[in-house]
Amino acid sequence: MALNLPTNLLRSFVAIVDTGSMLSASDKVFVTQSALSLQIKRLEELVQQALFTRDSRRLALTPSGHILLDYARRVLQLHDEAVAAVSAGRFSGPVRIGMVQDFAETLFSGLLARFAELHPDSQIYARVSGTAELIGLLEQSQLDLVLGYAAADDPKAVRVGPMSWHGHDTLADAAVVPLAVLEKPCRFREAAIASLEASGRPYRLAVETPNLSTLRAAVEAGLGITCRTPTFLPRLPISDNLPALPSVSWIISRAPKLDEATSRLAVLAEEALREA
Repeated sequence: MALNLPTNLLRSFVAIVDTGSMLSASDKVFVTQSALSLQIKRLEELVQQALFTRDSRRLALTPSGHILLDYARRVLQLHDEAVAAVSAGRFSGPVRIGMVQDFAETLFSGLLARFAELHPDSQIYARVSGTAELIGLLEQSQLDLVLGYAAADDPKAVRVGPMSWHGHDTLADAAVVPLAVLEKPCRFREAAIASLEASGRPYRLAVETPNLSTLRAAVEAGLGITCRTPTFLPRLPISDNLPALPSVSWIISRAPKLDEATSRLAVLAEEALREA
């Protein structure tokens, strides 16, 4: 009876080799480290050979692992070509999109609902984080699309708009301005601090959080003022007694090659950002 090697096991095996670690590979193939370890154990049981030598620092291929790696790459290439040919443009893999918290709150449901209408069999992997982290994941081929913020002159800009202050007016008159900010790295945090320092206004970090919802609650509660886009808290804008802020761009970054479904999502995302 012929031995069948499941493609998901081969894909996980190749991902470990390409990324250099179980941790990085688990992000790439969307399984936990423990599940990934079990997959490799199962693959080794099927071929009845050890594929990695393990020590405290790294994983290294055994001679059998080197032999299997070449065949695994060829099998996966043929597999993916076959799926693409038979699917004839239908969705055949997960669309991986990353976006900053602002867009996740305002665009996520509508954008993905429109996409699901066009690709009802779609599988979507979504990551919400800061722009810098998301761009890093894109460069590591772990995301296909990134929706984030950048400088006003960024070539990937879809639109450009102003930053603005938000909070209770009385806080803008304080001798030492209380700031509410997201954790580093954050473009709005940097802009707020640079603006206050350039104008000679004393300030203190009153609230620092990794979460946009917490930041909004802190500003609404009067714990500090913050710098975001005008849509952040439209009922609590501050226009007086605070220095001017720079503009910011909304960007879409794409992987070098996108399939039809991911390209369609990129178009929908660009439309959503322009209308936001």
